[in-house]
This record gives sequence, C-alpha cells and structure tokens, in this order.
Amino acid sequence: MITPIKQHHEIIANELRKAIRDREFKTGDPVPSEAELCKRFHTSRGPVRQAIATLRAEGLLSSSRGRRTVVLDNVPTQSFDGVISFSQWCKNSGIEPGQITQHLTRHPADAKLAASLEIEPGAPVVSVYRLRLMDSEPVMVERLNYPLEVGKIVLAFDTDSGSIYQELIDQGVDINNATRTIDAIAASAEDAELLNIPEGSPLLRVRRRAFTVDGTPIESSEDCYLPSKASFTLNTAREQPSPLTMVRSAS
Repeated sequence: MITPIKQHHEIIANELRKAIRDREFKTGDPVPSEAELCKRFHTSRGPVRQAIATLRAEGLLSSSRGRRTVVLDNVPTQSFDGVISFSQWCKNSGIEPGQITQHLTRHPADAKLAASLEIEPGAPVVSVYRLRLMDSEPVMVERLNYPLEVGKIVLAFDTDSGSIYQELIDQGVDINNATRTIDAIAASAEDAELLNIPEGSPLLRVRRRAFTVDGTPIESSEDCYLPSKASFTLNTAREQPSPLTMVRSAS
C-alpha cells in the first residue's frame, strides 16, 4: 500500500497540535505570529495559514477577527473519520497505529447481534477480533461485526494491513453516521491476555453502530481500551445542543 505524502500544511498542523498537547502553548497563550511560524517551519505564509485554519476548525484556536489568535483548549474536536476510525484518530494524534488480527470469521448472527444490525437471527455476518496498537504498544481490543454484504469486503481485505474503515470507504460503502455508547467493564480473560493485564481489570468500552444515509445499520462494534491510554472529552456550550446524552444503564 502506498502511503500518501503529507502536505506541508498538514505537517505544520500536526506539529502545532503536538505543541498544544505537550503544553508548549497553554490555554490562553497567544499563538506565534505568521512570520514567526514561517521561520519556525521554514515555509511561506500559505501553508501556515492553512494549518491555523485547520486548528481553528478543530476548536483548538480562537477565530476572532482583529485579535491575536490564542489557544482555546488542548483537546481538538474530531472529524467523523477520526471518531469512527482508530487508525485515523492515531494519525491525527501523531501516533503510529497498528493491529494484530486474532480471528476473522463468517458465522450466523445470534439474537443480540441480529437486533443491533437489524437483520434476522441466523443471517450471515462477518466478525473481526483485533488487538490494536499505539506506537507498537497494546492499547485496545476491538470486535467488529458487519452484515454479509459489507463483510464480503472485509473478508477480501488483509485486516493486519491497516484501517478496515478506510478500506470500506475506498470500496464505496456508504458510512454516513454513527452512535457511540461509552461505559466501563471488567476485562475478560481473552482481552486481559492480549492487553497484558490481570483478568477483571477495568476497561473503557465504546460500543458503536454505524449507519448508511437511509439509516440502515452496517456495523456493530465494541472497542475496549486501557483507561490509561485513552479518554473522552466533550466540549459543550450553553444554548447549544450537545452530542452527549446520558442514559440509564440497563440492569
């Protein structure tokens, strides 16, 4: 697979994200001027302005006209790709993603999975169980499930080679929206062994359903993260709807 060459403005944006994340530029600090950034990155104003615009769109930098740009937060908002794709999230964070497939199977859906995918119990599905890595370190186990029509693409893909999400997009699969439910669970023996932790250790679980534009479910997944490696932050503002909903857990 050929890795796309990053544009100069993308490299600058990544470096500035890292500087903000590492507290070189703290919340409330002014960002260096365009001239200073041009000198720092040995470039012209065009790529610098594109990088600054990207970080403004992510909510990291202020966007008031006539005022000095300042750091608003050290947690950027995410694109849809960053939300749904572990690989993209890692790359956006300057981390090298990795994966080791434990199994890839075609099998009949049980009642719970069939309900999540809105198919008949016993209908064929394709499931993937992978250990995910950040800079070669175990951080998460994922269980991905697809109805057969989508799963055929996954079966033909080398799941150790990279992002399944990106492969589905490249193959024209309509992934339009997704919901995520986040809670905490105890690590199973299987997951604990892969993550090198004691059985029963706490894990941060993210259950996701992805849909086509017409609302058809095409993925039901469960990602279980080491809580020391990942957390979730939501920025909200008064009088604006929040994407976060608190629900009562099922007993």
